[in-house]
Amino acid sequence: MAGAAAAGPSGTVSARRARVLLPIAGLAVLDYAVPPGMDVSPGDLVRVPLGKRRLVGVVWDAAASGGRDVPAAKLKPIAERLDLPGLDAAARRFIQWVAHYYVASANSVLRMALSVPAAFEPAPVAKRVRRGTAAPARLTAARAKVLTALAPGEALSVRALALRAGVSEGVVRGLVAHGALETVAVPADAAYRPPDPSRAGPSLSAEQQVAARVLVGAVRARRYRAFLLEGVTGSGKTEVYFEAIAAALAQAAGQVLVLVPEIGLTTQWLERFAARFGAPPVLWHSDLGVAERRRAWRAVNSGTARVVVGARSALFLPFVGLRLIVVDEEHDPSFKQEDGLCYNARDMAVVRAHLTGCPVVLASATPSLETVHNCLSGRYGRVHLPSRFGAAELPAITAVDMRRQPMPSGRWLSPPLVQAMAETLARGEQALLFLNRRGYAPLTLCRSCGERLECPQCTAWLVEHRFAGRLVCHHCGFARPVPKACPSCAASDSLV
Repeated sequence: MAGAAAAGPSGTVSARRARVLLPIAGLAVLDYAVPPGMDVSPGDLVRVPLGKRRLVGVVWDAAASGGRDVPAAKLKPIAERLDLPGLDAAARRFIQWVAHYYVASANSVLRMALSVPAAFEPAPVAKRVRRGTAAPARLTAARAKVLTALAPGEALSVRALALRAGVSEGVVRGLVAHGALETVAVPADAAYRPPDPSRAGPSLSAEQQVAARVLVGAVRARRYRAFLLEGVTGSGKTEVYFEAIAAALAQAAGQVLVLVPEIGLTTQWLERFAARFGAPPVLWHSDLGVAERRRAWRAVNSGTARVVVGARSALFLPFVGLRLIVVDEEHDPSFKQEDGLCYNARDMAVVRAHLTGCPVVLASATPSLETVHNCLSGRYGRVHLPSRFGAAELPAITAVDMRRQPMPSGRWLSPPLVQAMAETLARGEQALLFLNRRGYAPLTLCRSCGERLECPQCTAWLVEHRFAGRLVCHHCGFARPVPKACPSCAASDSLV
């Protein structure tokens, strides 16, 4: 914002100006006049006129916009400064960094941060009733039930109070009319229960304790560091980063962001979190309705949402006290946004942590090559859990050589697999088969010698078209009838 100047005469706009970034792609940072009596600073959320519309934007840093100043007389005034916490300097730098790195406009990135228009409207209120100062003229048994059911200072809806007391809603309204109960307006959005970091978690193994000390130390240091938390499936990585989350929550007003793949928002994970911290986290994903998104956005913006678990877009929420970022299953391809503003949420989580000055933990049993490279080059720390937690053991894996297993023609399940499935089902258990694709495999091979039938023209694999009785090359179009025997070993009925 430019330096303040003396306010103009009554009814005119002051000479002060502010530069405002609006969430409209391709639009430059715009100058607006700051009316007398209004003070704004970089990061403040404001409502400004643009044509016939009034839009919510952010007062941007003065250095973010070049070009010549528009004469003060031509500037439109800011209509309103919203009574909400603004975007801090780290959040604004993050928006600029993402825009520069992905060759996008800062407006389009800001649009993701301000993606809940309902959050900028007045907070909805609900009517509740609580005890009043007057006594009812006639205290019937039903009225006594109502007054007994309502604790001092407690406020309930008419319906909820009637259900608790076991009376009709008319009895409650009668007490309101007589002054024994009074109507009050309370926020319609219920506050999120805060997680309790002091709750005892499960006992950790020696390996987990070592890993947890590293991450907890980084959180308490309150500076940027990136870690790969690597461990085999079942090694207890979640319990380890739960300890880091507890350390972040122990700090005053500390907030935590946990990014998970969209499909990773499972009931089991949420139950484990609630069991550890005594309350569920705040959720953020594409299936949330407008009311729940407004509630979550405002809670993050006010700092009352202490732990947010969400898909990649949660990275752009307006945190005010971010102390830790966790990216679970960091190798998952769903962290890449491939339409609209294209970005990799895993990589941008590292950037946001760096700009914010907090640690980031990338957890995976099969880390991506990029993350492994960053560990080997010394950019990331590496915390390793080499064994499974408790009595859990890795499953026994048996490779079946299909050339050594006699199978009837037309069958593709090996006898050892069929036998193992039969024994599993006989015990009342379940079996799960994974196929690499639907339909027939795109090659034909001999189960006796392992020969793969290739196209004589281009050496691509021949694909069986079973109903047509032909082998077809999908590259050059060559076709031939399915042979009765393997061309290599002459075994009959051996092609699969």
